[in-house]
Amino acid sequence: MSKNRMSISEFMKLQSNTKEKKSRHNDEEHHLQCTCVKWFRIQYPKLHYILFAVPNAGKRDPRIGAYMKEEGLLPGAPDLILLKSNRSYCALCIEMKTKTGRQQPSQKKWEMEAKKNDIMYVICRSLEEFKKVITEYFEDMT
Repeated sequence: MSKNRMSISEFMKLQSNTKEKKSRHNDEEHHLQCTCVKWFRIQYPKLHYILFAVPNAGKRDPRIGAYMKEEGLLPGAPDLILLKSNRSYCALCIEMKTKTGRQQPSQKKWEMEAKKNDIMYVICRSLEEFKKVITEYFEDMT
């Protein structure tokens, strides 16, 4: 076989490594979001229903995707929304990202539109960042 060609076993190994990396990235973001939501619900039990997730992630068949779009699902919507105003903003949108995660163009558009409408939009990459954002957001209520 030519030196420039990859064997089938090399290709399969490369494919499995790529899928594993993507899966680990998605799992890391998922676990971060779960941890943040658990912390919030312990800290602020009376606001349990005010912080919620937007089900934008995941692959869907075209029929279900079209159905959800008809219902109002928008690409780029943030992972979490806190429907509580403070003195400066009418709501808080939180996009969860891993340390190396980047926003998609649709997420950047969502951020821009949220900010135009007095909605705070942040990206959190750790539980510590999430805690700080929430704490400072609530401090602006007094």
